[in-house]
Amino acid sequence: MIASRHSVKLRPLATVAAVAMLASCSGGGGQWHATNVSGSVPDLSLSLTRAGDGKAVDAGDYRGKVVALYFGYTYCPDVCPMTLSNMAQAVRTLGPAAKDVRVLFVTVDPNRDTPAVLSQYVKAFGPDFEGLYGTADQLARVAKRYRVAYSVTPSPDPAKYEVTHSSALYVFDKQGNARLLVSSLSSDKPDIKGTTADLKRLVGEKD
Repeated sequence: MIASRHSVKLRPLATVAAVAMLASCSGGGGQWHATNVSGSVPDLSLSLTRAGDGKAVDAGDYRGKVVALYFGYTYCPDVCPMTLSNMAQAVRTLGPAAKDVRVLFVTVDPNRDTPAVLSQYVKAFGPDFEGLYGTADQLARVAKRYRVAYSVTPSPDPAKYEVTHSSALYVFDKQGNARLLVSSLSSDKPDIKGTTADLKRLVGEKD
């Protein structure tokens, strides 16, 4: 794949930053490693299509799983593969409990990220990863719900094709409640051990 000229990691929107500052870093059972956004971020809700099998999916399809939701694009040369690779490492460390986790990668560039391209991309990170895409309206709706900013400037010249997106990664519990905002996985000092501990704790919660 030819990467776009650059991938700009937007700063989190003001509302997300406010959540990160105001939300408690602890919850029932002890301190979280990621930012606790319980009650500050909407529950899981989406209406998109799964690249692997072309099935229309919504939040109900993931009930009973801990879900990590991330927005990006397959041609991203840096932030996306770094975040997903670190998340894959955290999920693998869970061992058998990994079967109760789903990482949903929503493309913000569906024109280039065809179902075949998207499906192949997420498979490289692990069986727990699913690529999702939607119409322009579907994408805008779910991105707005989770305060994710993105823009696409198409060009027939791959070197001038530009995509920007914010890098928020939200984690939802098995009932679809928003619980955590994970920010370290796109940094040069990812807290993989802490992310694994948070995932394990969510998996272990009673339904």
